[in-house]
Amino acid sequence: MAPDDVLTQGPLVLFDGVCNLCSASARFLVTHDRTGRLRFAAMQSEAGRTVLRRHGLPLDDWDSFIFLDRGRLHLKSDAAFELARFLRSPWPLLRIGRVLPRPLADWLYDRVARNRYALFGRKEQCMVPSAEIRSRFLA
Repeated sequence: MAPDDVLTQGPLVLFDGVCNLCSASARFLVTHDRTGRLRFAAMQSEAGRTVLRRHGLPLDDWDSFIFLDRGRLHLKSDAAFELARFLRSPWPLLRIGRVLPRPLADWLYDRVARNRYALFGRKEQCMVPSAEIRSRFLA
């Protein structure tokens, strides 16, 4: 798939590239992606900023990672549940979380997201993917 197709259709995961939790989550997704189709971009990257701009989202204040799939944006708990379908077993079972009312699931998500730097720390610069996975990351 051409890079522009990924930016408009996905599957693309946008994450905070300086957040330790977010970077670890991206590495987890790369490792457990059963299809090998997921692509990734830091929100701070030009690719990430392009997607944010296209969807009218803030360019510098993120409270959620974002999952773009089939041209549709998924945020917060919805993004996590949608991503689970791309993962190897047993991780797709996480989709059972959809039984939670979305306000409750997003409230739980927000508690972690708002405290992610305090709980997990942050880097001075965006994560640099290893050579083995670099092709899956957009700049």
